[in-house]
Amino acid sequence: MAAAVWGAQRFAGRAARLFLLPGRASRMLCTVTQKKSTGPNLDEEPSHHHNEQKSDSDSAATAKLLTEEKTKLEEQLKEMTDKYKRALADVENLRQRTQKLVEESKLYGIQSFCKDLLEVADVLEKATESVPKEELKDENPHLKSLYEGLAMTEVQMQKVFGKHGLVKLNPLGAKFDPYEHEALFQVPVEGKEPGTVALVSKVGYKLHGRTLRPALVGVVKEP
Repeated sequence: MAAAVWGAQRFAGRAARLFLLPGRASRMLCTVTQKKSTGPNLDEEPSHHHNEQKSDSDSAATAKLLTEEKTKLEEQLKEMTDKYKRALADVENLRQRTQKLVEESKLYGIQSFCKDLLEVADVLEKATESVPKEELKDENPHLKSLYEGLAMTEVQMQKVFGKHGLVKLNPLGAKFDPYEHEALFQVPVEGKEPGTVALVSKVGYKLHGRTLRPALVGVVKEP
């Protein structure tokens, strides 16, 4: 009987301690609840795996788009580079052509003026050649002085011509050149090679290496 009473008293004491410490019991209850809530959530795992697959798919699509855009930009860059190089080449060709035209205009700008002067040179040469050499004596001082004046004028004119790149062509005995000579006739001449110039009817002129007026000639032909 005494043992039963002692057991009842011990149980009552434990119950009283539990009621006197409600905070501790509450904390124990929260801990149990938290452990249950932090356990593995089987419903969320498939959703997380699906999101990872979607993210990988989006990354692959983005990489593909970037690769295509890179290829497109590289092609555009190559095309623009080619156009730029061609434009540079065109500009350089235009510059060279313009420079050549400027240089030629400087060299051949007096071409028309020179052609007119050639007529004067021809008349002066014919006047000099028309004076009989046997009449150039001291007994004819006026004729002699006139001839010397004509000869000096002709020499001086040829010097001026040479100063400006105008050179006389007198191809007597030279090989016929269609770029420098104009054949008026052909004639057989013994002792001379066919195709050579046998007679010069009118001298020609070249301006800076370019034929300004071809020489009028007679050409030796085969007998």
